[in-house]
Amino acid sequence: MKALYHAMGLIAAFCLMFVVLITSVEAVVYFNDGYFEKEYTKYNVLEKVHMEMDDLLYVTDEMMDYLKGDRDDLVVETIVDGEEREFFNAKEKRHMVDVQGLFLGAMELRKGAIVIIVLLAAALLAKEQGVVLLRMLQWGVGLFIGSMAGLALLVSTNFTKYFTYFHLIFFDNDDWILNPKTDLLINIVPEGFFRDTAYAIAGLFLVTSFILWFGAGLLRKRALK
Repeated sequence: MKALYHAMGLIAAFCLMFVVLITSVEAVVYFNDGYFEKEYTKYNVLEKVHMEMDDLLYVTDEMMDYLKGDRDDLVVETIVDGEEREFFNAKEKRHMVDVQGLFLGAMELRKGAIVIIVLLAAALLAKEQGVVLLRMLQWGVGLFIGSMAGLALLVSTNFTKYFTYFHLIFFDNDDWILNPKTDLLINIVPEGFFRDTAYAIAGLFLVTSFILWFGAGLLRKRALK
């Protein structure tokens, strides 16, 4: 029975880490005021797409609303090079349909993970296994951080290579292969933007994970006294 309790605790811990990871992604791209404007300035995006910052930020807001399902399409009119036009072309719209599916799918998985955490934690606490839950939470956080650190080190050796692998794994078409001469989307989110965003997500994830690890440790010590 003890092995079952430990397994339940470890599953709850991994689910919690998944929740923290997805929430870190959401926090960086949705709740980090000024993030996109800072990145656009850093990579001279306005010069590449021939737009004003206010217009580009409007397009960005509409795009991000679309990704989380708050608008039905990506028909977004704006000013490019002094002329009014749609920002997204047909290929970009198809790719963003795929991206939206990935994002919304992750949100649904997060909901499922939260349900699993609550059920497993409630079951363990009902069996007076709170100490086991806290211990496995620490183990789970440690294992997850170790795995993520190893992956981060691997990706850092050749970001372009593994960024490409990511797209090949999660997209079953070549709509993600955009041309900077014809597709504005690739110009507003260059590879450097994704690299910066990955680092920001990793940083927030690690800080939150360490807080959870130390918090679980403190609660466990108190429970054992």
